[in-house]
Amino acid sequence: MAGDSRFIQTAPVSEAEALCATARWCHAKGWVPATSGNFSIRGGANILITPSGLDKGMLAPEHLLEVDMDGRVAQGDRKPSAETALHLVIYRGRTQIQSILHVHTVWNTLISGHYAPRGRVPIEGYEILKGLSGVLTHEHTEQVPVIGNTQDYALLADELRGALDEYPHAHGVLLSRHGLYTWGGSVAEARRHLECLEFLFEVEMRRIGGGAALEPELPALGKPHPS
Repeated sequence: MAGDSRFIQTAPVSEAEALCATARWCHAKGWVPATSGNFSIRGGANILITPSGLDKGMLAPEHLLEVDMDGRVAQGDRKPSAETALHLVIYRGRTQIQSILHVHTVWNTLISGHYAPRGRVPIEGYEILKGLSGVLTHEHTEQVPVIGNTQDYALLADELRGALDEYPHAHGVLLSRHGLYTWGGSVAEARRHLECLEFLFEVEMRRIGGGAALEPELPALGKPHPS
């Protein structure tokens, strides 16, 4: 099915291949343990997204599901991830983006738990920030919103929508003790953002003490997010 016409009709084959290569790269780095994580690209009026329960180290274009903007499967015989709804929220809220990557790493799990009471991770002063689209100086402060994790995906979608509205210039959103969503105008740009943010999360957690414990150590600011 690698030559399935739906890939030609809905998204460049090269982008579908790039998405799968990125997922395999993330798997090799240990960023999508077990069958975690999900990856998508726009494909015309719909999106192509990884199915639920698939080992990302084996991902190929024929595994991708075509899903419409209401979350209905248009092509493919696998089950879509429950987090498909979150991808759709991001695509609606960031109409210029073409790809979304979601990973579960040690450092994004630690930093999201640590900063959850603040509702955001502020990162500034690092040269690597210039790897984020539109950032021209190390003096930039990247505010990465953190929302509470829950298995109520309707509630999670609402929280994510609110975070995107509150932080319109953010390059990613963290789910507390869960993982990172980041995006870009192409798979390559989304991958660059992912690599930059994961580097910065590790640097920050090492700087503040290595993240020996998951328990938040910062005072809560404002209304806490539901979890």
